Amino acid sequence: MTKTDIGFWCHGSCDYMTGQPFSFVSAVDALGAWPPIIESHVEADGAFALYEAWMKIQTGEIDTALVFGNGRSSSGDINRILTLQLDPYVVGPLWPDDRSIAAMQARACLESGVVTERGMAEVAQRSHRNALTNPKALRRGDHSIEALMAAQLVADPLRELDCPAHADGVTAVIIAAGDRARSLAARPAWIRGIDHRIESQNLGNRSMTSLPSAALAAHKAGVANDKIDVAELHAPYSHQELLLTSALGLSESTTINPSGGALCANPMMSAGLARFAEAATRVMNGTADRAIGHASSGPWMQQNLVCVLEGE
Repeated sequence: MTKTDIGFWCHGSCDYMTGQPFSFVSAVDALGAWPPIIESHVEADGAFALYEAWMKIQTGEIDTALVFGNGRSSSGDINRILTLQLDPYVVGPLWPDDRSIAAMQARACLESGVVTERGMAEVAQRSHRNALTNPKALRRGDHSIEALMAAQLVADPLRELDCPAHADGVTAVIIAAGDRARSLAARPAWIRGIDHRIESQNLGNRSMTSLPSAALAAHKAGVANDKIDVAELHAPYSHQELLLTSALGLSESTTINPSGGALCANPMMSAGLARFAEAATRVMNGTADRAIGHASSGPWMQQNLVCVLEGE
């Protein structure tokens, strides 16, 4: 394919990570000045840009789109940068960092019995073990449950390997419709359902022990219509994967995050799109017939985007 074959370009990034307005314009420079293109931008993970591109394809205006998301977590203290997405009047001025906010949720889940410390350690163990075969993972290893549970707390009750491996990175995906997709791939990964749901920004109005927006998005996307072979879930913290698994109604027969997930590589603004890419890759190479790509955003996974992918 060449640039002229792409009908639409959509980019996901965040100005707060670079500390300047309209910073996404510099990323467009990478696309080149010629030929002219139709381009759009979302102030979010690249997965949400994919949702916009998918909707544009549904209109029939285009049949191909290139979606990409990028972010530099190293440009500042990412845990404090993420504080800027909180309520700016009541919560934000207290400057709780991202880990502390996640730790509050994890503690509530533990106290209510929704998750256990051992369950969190099992998520961390599996994720880092899966990452051993992923050359793109930032963090990997074969850890025992005992060693994980004995590790030092970084934000009670979270330990280092319960937290995301922040990274600089970019993910790019091409989506296409019908015959165009068949001409580009021997076995396309078809988007059979996709849905995005959002909960209140006010933390006091939210449940700390469940993810109703994820459950609703999964229902609308048709997750329960058939067996799910693989689920790539954008769960930055170990307890959040357990909440997501429950919200999406996934069974033990589903392979969760075979890539290692965000615990092993979490490039801001592209980690969610990477989950879509990983899920699609497994459908396209025949290791899965039906897969989920999931992206989240906001404190306590305020926003959830669920996509069901199938092979023919």
